[in-house]
Amino acid sequence: MSAVEAVVVLVAGIGAGAINAVVGSGTLVTFPTLVAFGYPAQIATMSNAVGLVAGGVSGTWGYRRELRGQGRRLAWQTPASLVGALIGAWLLLHLPPSVFEAVVPVLLIAALVLLVLQPRIQGWVRSRSDGAAPSAAHITRTRTVVLTVATFAIGVYGGYFTAAQGILLMAAMGVILPESMQRMNAAKNLLSLVVNVVAAVAFIVVAPDRISWAAAGLIAVGSLLGGAVGARYGRRLSPTALRAVIVVVGVIGLWRLLA
Repeated sequence: MSAVEAVVVLVAGIGAGAINAVVGSGTLVTFPTLVAFGYPAQIATMSNAVGLVAGGVSGTWGYRRELRGQGRRLAWQTPASLVGALIGAWLLLHLPPSVFEAVVPVLLIAALVLLVLQPRIQGWVRSRSDGAAPSAAHITRTRTVVLTVATFAIGVYGGYFTAAQGILLMAAMGVILPESMQRMNAAKNLLSLVVNVVAAVAFIVVAPDRISWAAAGLIAVGSLLGGAVGARYGRRLSPTALRAVIVVVGVIGLWRLLA
């Protein structure tokens, strides 16, 4: 790896860490960067997953205040993400990339539509119940089950392809939960970190020869810094602004995937 390539990968890591803390989909910055420098897609995916763990740690720590009071729900979501990530990592090691390439754009489009319609959907749900939003601290059993299943499915996706899992999580939680955007973003950071850690450990144990340690190290350093910066400034965004940023990044990511 040349000095120029190293600098570009480091900068891409900073950008990915910041984007992951605020929105998710930082992989759509680092993954194409590695591919552009000639890394095979599978090696780029695995190296990227290992490197972005550091950014997930700093981003989650930066949002620790917003995680308070979500422990009971996350006690269900976290194991779901963990098991889903294990399955997704296994799929990456055993299935051809074409299997998920056809599904990824569809999932991303659906997530963006759900995010845009989230306020109307939540209003409709309230009108179908007693007209009042349920307490964020008390989620019905049905909502918990639906959210756990959705989290598991997104964990499978994240363990396989990581990109845009944050957008999918925000869309799912936004429709199901009576939570603020910033609190959901904090939960998203934690769950995405779980998925990235599981996938990274699986890749390191099973296929260490398919990881570019130089690229992973540069991305780790960059994303660690970017995650801290993103968490610091991302929490200042209003719910509407945060939703708009997620949609814009998602559309760009969709364009990159299709291109």
